[in-house]
Amino acid sequence: MDAPHRPRASRPSTLRLLFASSHPGPTVTVTVLATVIAVAVGHPLGTVLLVALAVVAGQLSIGLANDWIDADRDRAVGRSDKPVARGLVAASTVRTAAFVTAAVAVLASVFLGPVAAVAHLVLVAAGWAYDAGLKRTAWSVAPFLVAFGLLPVVAVAAGGGAWPAWWAVATGAVFGIAIHCTNVLPDLLDDAATGVRGFPHRLGLRGAGVLAFGSLVVAAGLVLGGQLAGADPARGGAAVLAVVGALVVVVLAVVGIRFVLVGRPTRALFRLVIASSLVLVVELGVAGARLVA
Repeated sequence: MDAPHRPRASRPSTLRLLFASSHPGPTVTVTVLATVIAVAVGHPLGTVLLVALAVVAGQLSIGLANDWIDADRDRAVGRSDKPVARGLVAASTVRTAAFVTAAVAVLASVFLGPVAAVAHLVLVAAGWAYDAGLKRTAWSVAPFLVAFGLLPVVAVAAGGGAWPAWWAVATGAVFGIAIHCTNVLPDLLDDAATGVRGFPHRLGLRGAGVLAFGSLVVAAGLVLGGQLAGADPARGGAAVLAVVGALVVVVLAVVGIRFVLVGRPTRALFRLVIASSLVLVVELGVAGARLVA
């Protein structure tokens, strides 16, 4: 008797493979953050959509460039989470997609207005500089400080808007440190095997981990101060939400530091940072006009 026929598992589409190569977690998180800020400061729908388009295209290009440039290194260490390393999509296809999305990001940025356009182009250039070589140096944290610090400028100044409040820029820059350090921690051994020795690698697991989650606490404090201080502080329910949000981020940071001190680095650390970012997104959304200088 013939064995029953089993349908062959369908191969993921090229589009899905490209999306998986774009570092979708950070891409979506950064895009949501920029979009929420743009909505919070009262931009019209057209401007909000333009901000979202420019930012998502820029982030896609940075993520795709990372996987294209690191294709050989990822194969060498057997990265099973990388479609290029697994041979599911050609590095040349990912490279083409990186340049196409970068072109879309540049074109969309032109329509954001001069300040937001320049800020976003510098932001994207910082990401590409990291991919192209800065990740292997002690300056690997610099692109994250620049890019995340400029993100509020892009979202607030879009459409000829004003500059963001200083604390919003500082929050973004500090949050960039947390993103960089925790994203690298699970790959320390693989990176060491392929000659990557950036800023977190030089600090080591515990140093980089404590710095990352300590940065989250600083970011939470900046957002809380920005909402409760100034000429128009949050009151009532908004003030309570601000305090609760800051406390949640602190708790997540404490959990993260405990993981760093007693366990091995895992992707759970990065998920804690993403969870904290979502809390901060809500707080920034509530801040509204206080985000504007």
